[in-house]
Amino acid sequence: MDVKNALLNGTLSEEVYIQPPYGTFPPHHKACLLCRALYGLKQAPRAWFATFSSTITQVGFTSSPHDTALFTRHTPQGIVLLLLYVGDMIITGSDPQTISDLQHYLGQHFEMKDLGSLNYFLGLKVSQRSDGFNAFRPNVHLTLYDGVPLEDVSLYRQLVGSFIYLTMTRSDIAYVVHIVSQFMAAPRTIHFTAVLCILRYIKETLGHGL
Repeated sequence: MDVKNALLNGTLSEEVYIQPPYGTFPPHHKACLLCRALYGLKQAPRAWFATFSSTITQVGFTSSPHDTALFTRHTPQGIVLLLLYVGDMIITGSDPQTISDLQHYLGQHFEMKDLGSLNYFLGLKVSQRSDGFNAFRPNVHLTLYDGVPLEDVSLYRQLVGSFIYLTMTRSDIAYVVHIVSQFMAAPRTIHFTAVLCILRYIKETLGHGL
């Protein structure tokens, strides 16, 4: 599911003033007081999450203590889970009727679009099976001749060097860092793409414990 202009749904709890838009002529010594969040405001993500959290908890969902963006609800028929990532969300579970009711409920509060079955999420390809889901990255076998040679290899070497140092405290990336470090002599575009994937993974898991 996708929420259109998600951050614009947030209601601000602080007083935030902005300059009048170009072409408008408000009274002298007057400013515009924002009632709702705008993209670019540092308060916008927090305001949107507070609005969404307040909305979904009214129908029996609770935020997980392990991840505040994961909401769960237990029903006699099973469990329903909703994972929120800014304006995108994954809804899954073992109670189809509650899932349908939830989609209808959220559609009454926010302008939303149903994107269908989950295929990709945050760079992961997801395959569905009768007994669950598989999440994996395709084309993970790198060779010396994949892609086009990089014109400037310095950034690649700097990033991989930093990753190697980071593996002292982040053992979860040790294997992938070992793989990309094999191409330090002549890295190519596909190798650099893999490095960026590692960088994105590190960014998304900064607050995760092992």
